[in-house]
Amino acid sequence: MAITVYGDSILKGILLENGRYVINRRWEERYAQAWGVSVTNRSRFGCTIEKAMTVIRRDGMRPSLPGDVAVLEFGGNDCDYHWAEVAAAPEREHSCNTPPARFAARYREAVRLVRASGREPVILTLPPIHSERYLSFICRDGLSRERILSWLGDVERIFRWQESYSRLAERIAMEEGVQLIDLRRPFLRHKGWETLLCADGIHPSREGQRLIYDTLCRYTAAPRSRVA
Repeated sequence: MAITVYGDSILKGILLENGRYVINRRWEERYAQAWGVSVTNRSRFGCTIEKAMTVIRRDGMRPSLPGDVAVLEFGGNDCDYHWAEVAAAPEREHSCNTPPARFAARYREAVRLVRASGREPVILTLPPIHSERYLSFICRDGLSRERILSWLGDVERIFRWQESYSRLAERIAMEEGVQLIDLRRPFLRHKGWETLLCADGIHPSREGQRLIYDTLCRYTAAPRSRVA
C-alpha cells in the first residue's frame, strides 16, 4: 500500500532548534517500517491548500492501487496573515492567505480529486498554536507587537482563528464522508502541551512529533481504520 502525504511543514517534520529550522524525517521512516507501507511525503514549508492543488491534480493522473491513501493536512498557513502589513496599518481590514469559504471549497475539491484517482482521502486536524510564542516570533525582527495587538484585540485571537480552520477541516471530513485523524485533541489533552511545540509556537517539537507518530499509529491499528 502506498501513502501520499500532502500538507505543510508540520507533516514535513520541520522543527525549530537553536534558532534554525531543521527537518526530522523520522516519523515517516518509522511509520513506513512499522506498517510495511511506502510513504511519499509531498508536504512543503509554507504550503496552503491553494499551493497544493497543482501537485494533487498531477498525482491524480497517475495510476493507483486498491488501498492507496492520501493524507491531507492544511489550514495552518491558510489562516495566517501578512503580519508586516497588519503592523503597518492596524486600522485597516486584512485578509488571511486563504479566507474560510475559499479554503473549504478548495479542500473539498482536493478530497474529490483524491477519490477520483482511486485513493482514499484522510484528513488531519491541526495541532494547536501557542499565541504568545507565535506573536513574539513574528515580532522578533522589529514588527510592532503593540500595533499587531491593537488589530487582534487580544493575543488569544491567534489561537481561536487557527482553531476555526481545524474545525473547518473536521466539518469537511464529516460532510464528505472522509476518515478524520484528530491530532489536535491529543496535543491539548497533554499536560503542559506547550512543551510539544517549538519556540515559534507553531511547529511541533521532537516530543510533539512523537505524539503525531503515536496518534497516526493508533488510528492505523484501530479496527475501523481505513488506513490500516
